[in-house]
Amino acid sequence: MFEVICISFAFFFGLGVRQLGLPPLVGFLAAGFAINAFGPSIGLPEETGKILYHMAHLGVLLLLFAVGLKLKLKQIAQPHVMGGALIHFGVTTTVFSVGVHYIMGLDWNTSLLLAIALAFSSTVFAAKILESKRELGAFHGRTSIGILIIQDIIALVVLGIWSGQVPNIYALLVFTLPLLRPVLHWLLDFTGHDELLVLMGMLLALVVGGMGFESVGLSSEIGALVMGLLLSTHKRAQELSDALWSLKEVFLVGFFLQIGMSGLPDYEALKFALIFALILPLKGILFFFLLIIFKLRARTSYLSSLSLMAYSEFGLIVAAGVLPEWLVPLAIAVSLSFIISAPLNRLAHPLFERFEDKIQKYELQKMHPDEQPTNLGDAEILILGMGRTGTAAYDHLKKLRTRLIGLDADIYKVETQKKLGRNVEFTDAEDANFWRGVDLGNVKAVILAMDDIEAKLISARSLKKKNFNGPIISHALYEDHIERILDAGATHTYMTMSEAGVGLAQHTAEALKIVKMK
Repeated sequence: MFEVICISFAFFFGLGVRQLGLPPLVGFLAAGFAINAFGPSIGLPEETGKILYHMAHLGVLLLLFAVGLKLKLKQIAQPHVMGGALIHFGVTTTVFSVGVHYIMGLDWNTSLLLAIALAFSSTVFAAKILESKRELGAFHGRTSIGILIIQDIIALVVLGIWSGQVPNIYALLVFTLPLLRPVLHWLLDFTGHDELLVLMGMLLALVVGGMGFESVGLSSEIGALVMGLLLSTHKRAQELSDALWSLKEVFLVGFFLQIGMSGLPDYEALKFALIFALILPLKGILFFFLLIIFKLRARTSYLSSLSLMAYSEFGLIVAAGVLPEWLVPLAIAVSLSFIISAPLNRLAHPLFERFEDKIQKYELQKMHPDEQPTNLGDAEILILGMGRTGTAAYDHLKKLRTRLIGLDADIYKVETQKKLGRNVEFTDAEDANFWRGVDLGNVKAVILAMDDIEAKLISARSLKKKNFNGPIISHALYEDHIERILDAGATHTYMTMSEAGVGLAQHTAEALKIVKMK
């Protein structure tokens, strides 16, 4: 009965909110509250909460492992990441604790702990949003994830101080883990491409990272992240992440259901949650201006602040350990922050296009080194997105001795492509500032090879605004995307899987000709 109720509620609530233009996770939160309210009357087993908690924990570990696979340590050791995280935490904690103490009349210790819980940003929410838009590797995505990691470390320190939990002497063994990297890389090569690849990912995320770190008094969440980091430099890291995708998504449904099932709120809990939902934009605004001060561009600061705005599930973990009586009000506040932040993040790029002039005026004159404008040189064909599709197009056109340039928003992908001898530069094709300054004078054709539909639409519209008259060719992952891409300005489009079938047919025809010739 557990699976019947949970799967049914999650599916229909997720489907319902999608019709309103909201991401399914908002529906999963609502489904959790509905299960809490109506579950007992329709035969929901008593152990449902424990089962969902376990599912949620597995989902979080797999998500953080996947984040680690796409992360590089130098992302964290940057002034705008360290400074942004620490200053924001200090300012938010101070303001929130003073406000809670005087407005709600709570003692200073409780006020401080509530403020700390609300100062964190949601790692699960931000990673999920960035991953769904393929922006984990973009500069604003890397900035957000770096800040979140700093916050998670702070959360673990707070939990350890107030709960009395301290690592044991064996925790020092964590510092020897980098020595295991060659062994882990060999194991990934040896595992192959089938279900053993999925099991290896689960072994590292849940067993070695999760249970292993817990056994020495450290956080299982940090353990999963560290194991992903150790494999992030391997050439098959992306393949491993893709293999775990569906499994991770299913478990994360349990995470959002569990938040909704934390408890039904009373009047005081609702009032507390509504107050902090109303002041939620202040959290994002503070992030925006801090990143501006660290010389990030207005667009980067805006996108990062949106993804960091939601209150954190780590706050719930802190509350469960040291403030259990405040768990339900905090769960409602976290849920409302997801409901507010989700549509804003989904519409982040269109909103920036609309309000660009108002946001842009806060930008400082100096730019961060990672955000310098791109020069296309004498390239005749521009390829936007240098994943597998873009790389295949580049290599095929290179045989024709065509002058090419590829652009990608993932700096690590760009570095890898350059080492392989390809002419690739770092640029975010969704950045209006790039399109304003770029010179397309020598470009005769543009290929849109990004996976994200929003990136294709913005790029096609921007090319038309630049009065580019050459062919704009794009692939489409889904049939309903074709018309949208063409309406945005693309001149040619095709279904990715259909074209793969055509390629197979052509190779088959050529093989048959060879057989007949023999």
